[in-house]
Amino acid sequence: MTILMTAEDLYAEMEQMPSSERTRFFLMLARKAFREDDYTHDQVFGDAYHEPFSVPEAAEYLEVSVSTLRRYVQSGKLKPAQVVGRSQLFNASDLRMFKRSKSAAG
Repeated sequence: MTILMTAEDLYAEMEQMPSSERTRFFLMLARKAFREDDYTHDQVFGDAYHEPFSVPEAAEYLEVSVSTLRRYVQSGKLKPAQVVGRSQLFNASDLRMFKRSKSAAG
């Protein structure tokens, strides 16, 4: 008897993955599952834009170290969307705008 995994089960498993492995998974999925279809990035990854980024994930997205990300927060250049205990969470849209502003200035 085969036990099938639901989309919710898969998502819960993916949340436990390190961000680098999630990136590899999505790249593999995009290459293999959607190669013959003409899906936009938003159609494939749209829901991910609504998930908050942890500090390590935000640093990886911005291509900076965790220390640099923390300096951005301390200086007021970047603001976490949520603070849960000692953990800071960042909105993907805020990170995207910040990254664009840094690349435009540099």
